[in-house]
Amino acid sequence: MKNARHLLLPLLLTALLASGAAVPSAAAARPAEGRAAAHEAAARPAADDLSARLSAIPGMRIVKENHAPAGYRGLELRYRQPVDHRHPDRGTFEQRLFLLHRATDRPMVLNTNGYGLDYQDPALRAEPTEILKSNQISVEQRYFGSSTPHPTDWTKLDIWQAATDHHRIVRALRTIYRAPWISTGGSKGGMATVYHRRFYPHDVAGSVAYSALNNIGNRDGTAEDRFLERVGSPACRHALTAVQRELLGARRTEMAGRIAHAAAAHGDTLHIVGSADRLLEFATLMLPERFWMAQGEEGCGGIPGRSATGAALYAWFDGLMSLWGYTDLYVSTVTASFYQLGTQLGMGERAAPQLAGMLRHPGIQRIRTLVPRHIPMRFQPAAMPDIDRWVRHHGSELMFVYGGNDPVRAQPFRTGPGSRDTHVYVAPHTGHHMSLDKLSPGDRERATATLRRWAGVDTPTA
Repeated sequence: MKNARHLLLPLLLTALLASGAAVPSAAAARPAEGRAAAHEAAARPAADDLSARLSAIPGMRIVKENHAPAGYRGLELRYRQPVDHRHPDRGTFEQRLFLLHRATDRPMVLNTNGYGLDYQDPALRAEPTEILKSNQISVEQRYFGSSTPHPTDWTKLDIWQAATDHHRIVRALRTIYRAPWISTGGSKGGMATVYHRRFYPHDVAGSVAYSALNNIGNRDGTAEDRFLERVGSPACRHALTAVQRELLGARRTEMAGRIAHAAAAHGDTLHIVGSADRLLEFATLMLPERFWMAQGEEGCGGIPGRSATGAALYAWFDGLMSLWGYTDLYVSTVTASFYQLGTQLGMGERAAPQLAGMLRHPGIQRIRTLVPRHIPMRFQPAAMPDIDRWVRHHGSELMFVYGGNDPVRAQPFRTGPGSRDTHVYVAPHTGHHMSLDKLSPGDRERATATLRRWAGVDTPTA
């Protein structure tokens, strides 16, 4: 296959959203703070004062109090955004936000979620938030969850419109939070972090993007395939191939039947993907990527062999692939993500010579498989190369963090001749669930020092 084989996000939607791993927590190795707690408390406005200041921002309203970590106040907010930032008079929608307030003189972390906030604990602190002991504003991506315009004009879902949402939020909240801002996100959220910086490079003092795919494609379309041919041990790769052949060979009818039965048991259907057999083939083709993202070397010993029972094989397959995430009920809630893949972010086909003669559904990996047919899509091939050029020629104060075994690293962001104060870190033998804490001690120390420098937070003394 010569078509570019791109984004792995459909396989992340189910397993990674619910886990909260897209924006890592820094539960371990949090630096001590140089500021006294008493000073922070004195800088923190009274609850009614904060509420008044937030409510005074045009278009902002407080929905409710959220539970929050000790030392924080949690609020769910709505901020009114234009559906089309180029024509703000043509309708608006309310964008959902989670605020974790600590003190107005602390830095603010902009957490670009990339999806909906239904899957994020309101009290979740991104790793930079914990390191800096900062405030945090988490943003639900436009067209996800409750942040969906009605009626839905899909042509207004693009990376520039979303970046401009983030820009307006920064500008609005900076009237209260005047200390340096840092942006962060993981996976698709990390990509959104970079897109925001591309169009509004001066909104924040620095950005940390975890496991962010730089999806510019490649001439021969084999970057991901080459990566998967090398990652891990030959024995583990052989076991993955064997289980793929088992799923689409002798066990195919049984596995498709189990998929259909599970969907029916939950009162759901498979009309969008087409059938249980089509879903089985789609998920089997994408299995190696998900395995190395989510399990990696530690999971090699658990790959079922030919002697595994049908129940055990299906349980492993479903546990890895989260097959429920491709039923009509779920797919319809994340249509926005698949639409983005089909219009700007990109997704193509995986090469699968190891499954020659076993594939029944040509084109099953095309993103149209997961987007209702009534929604038109037109791919914009220049969108992602533009981002890549900006990072390499103009990007500054950027940090990219990758896992060594993560297939996303087949197309990573790289520094270039115009990059300034930009850093790329790789943690060996780790997958898609990344944090600075997984880096080598030296890299972790350097990355943390850089983050604190960007935020204007004094390096703690021993």
